[in-house]
Amino acid sequence: MHPITAVQMEWSLWTRDLEEDILPTCRELGIVLVPYSPLGRGRFADSKFEAGNQDFHNFQPRLTGENLEKNELLRARVEAIAARKGCSLNQLALAWVLHNGNDVVLILGTTKKVNLESNIGAVAISLSKEEIKDIEGAVPVSEVAGDRYHEDIGLKESWRYSKTPPLSSWKGSKVA
Repeated sequence: MHPITAVQMEWSLWTRDLEEDILPTCRELGIVLVPYSPLGRGRFADSKFEAGNQDFHNFQPRLTGENLEKNELLRARVEAIAARKGCSLNQLALAWVLHNGNDVVLILGTTKKVNLESNIGAVAISLSKEEIKDIEGAVPVSEVAGDRYHEDIGLKESWRYSKTPPLSSWKGSKVA
């Protein structure tokens, strides 16, 4: 056996539940976090997706109907901060994730060179503690509308519903 060295989970400005338990546990155990969908399934990218097409985004509760309308207001707040900062929306959203620690390694699912080049620009963005607070305040977890997945398709298979033993039950045990 080998100790866990990395954990891959969704993390973005509007998917932050891992900050409660997972991130502190990873940090305590020296495990790197590898966030996927750091642009909130593309909603914190500069590009727009079209409602009504067969894109998988149109089947996620957070990205449809009234939830989308509410979440677009949160997106607009971050977009305004990005404009004041002089960077793109995607760069600011990625910079926020990156500023959460040196133990964070992003997965970017871009397929276009222009998007890759823009995303790379996030590394050069410096954020003060006040700016991080402003960004997080623009997207309060309590205001994000809708779940990441439909309850019957994926949500029940997420870590929240797993039967993982509590950390206290195995913490400090030796790996064979």
